[in-house]
Amino acid sequence: MGYKLSKEAFDACLAKLSQDCDVYAPVRMAGGNPFSDTDCIRYGKIKSIEEVVFDEKSDYSYKEILLPLSETLFYFTEKEVKEADPKEKGGVIFLRSCDLHAVKRMDDIYLYNGFEDYYYKRLRERVKFVLMGCKASFENCFCASMGTNESGDYDLAVEPEGDGFLLDCKLEEWQELFAGRGTERAYEPSHVAENPVEVKVPENLSAKVSESEMWREYDSRCINCGRCNFACPTCTCFTMQDLFYTDNGKVGERRRVQASCMVDGFTDVAGGGCYRAKNGDRMRFKVLHKVLDYKQRFGYHMCVGCGRCDDICPEYISFSGAVNKLDQAMTEVETDEQE
Repeated sequence: MGYKLSKEAFDACLAKLSQDCDVYAPVRMAGGNPFSDTDCIRYGKIKSIEEVVFDEKSDYSYKEILLPLSETLFYFTEKEVKEADPKEKGGVIFLRSCDLHAVKRMDDIYLYNGFEDYYYKRLRERVKFVLMGCKASFENCFCASMGTNESGDYDLAVEPEGDGFLLDCKLEEWQELFAGRGTERAYEPSHVAENPVEVKVPENLSAKVSESEMWREYDSRCINCGRCNFACPTCTCFTMQDLFYTDNGKVGERRRVQASCMVDGFTDVAGGGCYRAKNGDRMRFKVLHKVLDYKQRFGYHMCVGCGRCDDICPEYISFSGAVNKLDQAMTEVETDEQE
């Protein structure tokens, strides 16, 4: 059902939702960017719809809510283990179509990949999603190429119009909440039909492309900072850390911490070995996982075309540019095979 609400009416709805849920959305954090005297748009709790940044792309994705940077799984003593308590409230997350598609990727990894991740599932089951309509493409976005530029899999959709907000509510338990404060108005979420950046994944792409010389370019260009992984809404790798308390070295907690395939140590093994010591090999692994390996397993590409990796790279390495080089790289390796 579609409605139009004033800012005050929407805030009243948020106040009602906040009684049982923490509401998260992209907000402007003044001076929060790693670069000096610049702001950062990142996910945080909101109390008013005016706090939501609709006209700019967030530097980081919703992922920090469903997969915290650091999450305590359990506490341990010498004699017992205690599971960490779940969050007291559920969650409501404002996100764009590309990120909503990324949730499906994350669900496939943590829920439908041969096992169910208990800690992810207990959080995921209590989260609702609010789609933010996109009237125009942002810099470096290529969601249209990846087929993630529109989505109907939301609980609520919203975007500003004039002095109010248009919304479409699909969740039956929220219908009365919004209907009682707004006027009925037909609304379909805006979405972009094309982006300035276009990406084409070769139809004949195979693992043979790993032998191409294109990856050597990134040996020197990439500085293995891992920022692309942490900004990406579909990167799901983590590591475990055991923290021992100083007052008793046999008591502590185990944490799940986000990890990055681009940083040193990710592929280190016992005996001093490292599977991907060169930065170009790490880039190869990341790119092919997003547009080859994942599709072979699940039937669709892992990358959702949000472009955050291109936005955030301090060395101006373009992921979309790397994907568009794959066609030439496949020609290269196939020609070498014939010679």
